[in-house]
Amino acid sequence: MIRLSDVNKEFGTSSTRIRAVDSVSLEIADGEIFGIIGYSGAGKSTLIRLLNGLEMPTSGNVFIGGREMSAIKGRELREARQKVSMIFQHFNLLWSRTVKENIAFPLEIAGVRKADRERKVNELIDLVGLAGRENAYPSELSGGQKQRVGIARALANDPEVLLCDEATSALDPETTDSILDLLTSINERLGLTIVLITHEMHVIRKICHRVAVMESGKVVEMGNVLDVFQSPQAEITKRFVSQLTEPAETKQALSHMKEEIPTGELIKLVFVGEQTEQPVLASLIRKFTIDVNIVQGNISTTRGGAYGTLILQFVGEKTLIAEAIHYLHEQGVQTEVIGND
Repeated sequence: MIRLSDVNKEFGTSSTRIRAVDSVSLEIADGEIFGIIGYSGAGKSTLIRLLNGLEMPTSGNVFIGGREMSAIKGRELREARQKVSMIFQHFNLLWSRTVKENIAFPLEIAGVRKADRERKVNELIDLVGLAGRENAYPSELSGGQKQRVGIARALANDPEVLLCDEATSALDPETTDSILDLLTSINERLGLTIVLITHEMHVIRKICHRVAVMESGKVVEMGNVLDVFQSPQAEITKRFVSQLTEPAETKQALSHMKEEIPTGELIKLVFVGEQTEQPVLASLIRKFTIDVNIVQGNISTTRGGAYGTLILQFVGEKTLIAEAIHYLHEQGVQTEVIGND
């Protein structure tokens, strides 16, 4: 288990102190994929460096597997770091080495015998889907292949924790999905704990069990991914969620419909789990004599289950619209009146 207890990290001189991590406490279970999301400057990169001992907290405690990373030094710290591996946004590969040699590098440093290195490297090449590319150099690889090398190298010393620092930010959407699928497979097959930092809510939605949202060094919201998507509390979390549920074209459509039918009521619905498969909208249209215009809708899947969002415009008598919204509440559908302001 990973545990942070009232952790603070400050940089600078006594007169110009900057608190990059501010009173953060959290726990991450063994075998969990835990996401940390925030915009640039939120403190997430500093936080992840505290987990592998590259930074030490100004105050507070960092525990990994019962060992206090913030209290050990020298050889003990170096040994502890071998159990906490990291992959990076820009891969950090050795360009003069082949795929095979890059993966073998940490094993060489650890003094592993050549025969054992060969066996381990071949296993990892198969695991990350690079069979046939063993002798290629990084310059001959695609971005996704480079990241697969980085993942294989990070797994060479059989770590207990894998830290991912914006690991998909330099990749196109299709390649990002393939890398996320690989991380999910590794998590399930090896039982590896993965801590992933990102500014992309799509990444959180696709593979994380839980998420912490950071702003100005603080964790402002934390919970199961499905719960956070269904009912975000902090304003910054609402912005992240809206990136997926209300893209730019949806906002344009909302603005247009407000101009065309100013008396209509805009309603956002959120469906969770089995609700996504129920004909709630069809029942509502049969039951109430109001016009229902569909603005935008989608169904998405998280590790915790499916959720759907639907933005509608109700046009009709206000009392009937109010009754229709009440009916949706009775069906267990979360509703939010977006309004016409």
